[in-house]
Amino acid sequence: MPANANRPPDGRESKGVTDVAKRLDEVVLIIARLIGRRMAREDYEKALRAANDNAPPARDGAGPVTEDKD
Repeated sequence: MPANANRPPDGRESKGVTDVAKRLDEVVLIIARLIGRRMAREDYEKALRAANDNAPPARDGAGPVTEDKD
């Protein structure tokens, strides 16, 4: 809160610089939380995929593994 809370000489209500800075800080924190949650979700999904990888390895450029009927 500014030390001098009087109105400016022209009589208009003024929003202080602190009000704008405070709102900007709130918006930045909201965005940072959203980004952090998104990163956490992606890391969680990667961990689940890595721990649950039971697919057999494919041969280089060969497609699915099949047995020969000769």
